[in-house]
Amino acid sequence: MTKETITRGSGNVFADLGFPNPEEHQTKAKLVSQIADILKKRRMTQAAAARLFGIDQPKVSAMLNGRFRGFSVYRLMSFIAALGRDVEIVTRKAQRRPQDDEGGHIFVR
Repeated sequence: MTKETITRGSGNVFADLGFPNPEEHQTKAKLVSQIADILKKRRMTQAAAARLFGIDQPKVSAMLNGRFRGFSVYRLMSFIAALGRDVEIVTRKAQRRPQDDEGGHIFVR
């Protein structure tokens, strides 16, 4: 029997995998997840979403399949707004935790 080592993740898979700018990747992934949820609830096709977003259908497909590097956070937020949702950015004083070295965090809910 082999011994396995379990390593607790940081909460950001992109950081755990060594991606550059992991917070940005995680933010984009959460925004794309919200877009996908809205499209599914509305039973909206990728072609209809593409027309609404002003992009072509293959780009919608790529985005929904995790290839969203070509989209800025702002653009993804504009897609959510185009779907009739409000997007709100809130800033507040960072809550310090003992394990934090410095700086604040970005949260997308």
